Amino acid sequence: MAAHRTIFWFRRDLRLADNRALLEAARRADGDVTAVFIIDDVFAAPAGSTRVAFLRRTLESLSESLGGRLNVLVGDPATALARVAREVGADRVFATGDYAPRGRQRDERVREHLAASGVVVEYIDSPYVVAPGTVVTKSGTPCRVFAAFRRSWENEPRARPIAPPDGVTWRAAESVSLDELTRRAAASRPWFFGDLPDAPAPAMPDAGERAAQDQLTRFASHVDAYDEARNLPGLDGTSRLSPHLRFGSVHPRQVLAAVEGGSAGRVTFLSEICWREFYADVMFHRPQSVSQVLQPSLEHLRVDLDDRAVARFATWARGETGYPLVDAGMRQLLEEGWMHNRVRMVCASFLVKHLHLDWRWGARWFMWRLVDGDVASNQHGWQWTAGTGTDAAPFHRVFNPTLQAQRFDPNGVYVRRYVPELAAVAAPQCLLPGGGGGLLSAAYAAPMLDAAAERDEALARFAEARELARTLS
Repeated sequence: MAAHRTIFWFRRDLRLADNRALLEAARRADGDVTAVFIIDDVFAAPAGSTRVAFLRRTLESLSESLGGRLNVLVGDPATALARVAREVGADRVFATGDYAPRGRQRDERVREHLAASGVVVEYIDSPYVVAPGTVVTKSGTPCRVFAAFRRSWENEPRARPIAPPDGVTWRAAESVSLDELTRRAAASRPWFFGDLPDAPAPAMPDAGERAAQDQLTRFASHVDAYDEARNLPGLDGTSRLSPHLRFGSVHPRQVLAAVEGGSAGRVTFLSEICWREFYADVMFHRPQSVSQVLQPSLEHLRVDLDDRAVARFATWARGETGYPLVDAGMRQLLEEGWMHNRVRMVCASFLVKHLHLDWRWGARWFMWRLVDGDVASNQHGWQWTAGTGTDAAPFHRVFNPTLQAQRFDPNGVYVRRYVPELAAVAAPQCLLPGGGGGLLSAAYAAPMLDAAAERDEALARFAEARELARTLS
């Protein structure tokens, strides 16, 4: 007879392999485990239909690997877990640690609530190679810049991936259909987005642990070219692992173990994983960075907020700006729930520095549409481009959408793939504002603004904000 019956609470670790918390849950219960996933409206609210659809498919794959014994609960996690613990006679709950601000608050509340009924909650491991809060400077303070963080991060001990637990009896408990996940997410659409598209992206990646491993194998076969290919959106040069990392159908330990080596491509990819962990660390130490700027000199940057600004935001979100690379990226977001990282920076820069809109508007739209929407990477990526975050690009760095297209998509492969109005327009004309304005591009949108004039306006607002910050200091 098992010494304990345990509950394993799946969150951002929707896999069996290299799941240290799950392995401990199985070990402590001699294999008698009740696996649960909880639909929590607080955490589902920022997710649009695309990410919810991908999450559902990931959960279906996970349940299949558990012999159909993933128990889906609804409501407040503390209450739901206490109820299931009574039902199955469990005295331990295990989960992978959550290091995001709201997740940490929830987890502490869950721990206290269950302790009152004699149930112990243990949080083990993290969704990262190095848990946020671990890397500090020599003086013991958080790292404010990436270079210092990376030097220390690379020297931290790195565990090797481990096998999944075996011999586990997955116990059935109360459960609802995953239809409840879809229904609740559909009811949480933010009013701000008006009539913008909200259908799930039709071309999402395959989901689940097996799909994640298959994608990792594909990427490992061409990772050596990553340092150059990653910037070319017309090529399949990136890992495409971000949705799987978001939901934990693969752990970054597994990823790094599969691509370790000294080639330029492998070293560059290691740096990208490190950026993901840096942003999680920044959010751990400075949780206000989810919504507040981290550069005081830009706290008072003037942005447009009127009805015209809202209409211009919608034009950007639909991919109808008349700037081909921007429109290709925004349409890829609608079609796939994903966007090439180079293009993400260009689209973000366009919103903040050509449209003069608040970076938080764009960050919220990306979180709504992205299948890989991760609050730390998303918010800090936007702050980096907007020049408002830690270790950010300076505000006066304004991505020219035409020059970016000419440099990184010189043959127009990417642009013509996602902007069908320009499919018959050859480069370089298809990369120009309005698609070059020729007869073949007549169906394409005229440019909504003069990029050079709006760049000057952005720099003027930047100077204004700096002067205001100086006078207020």
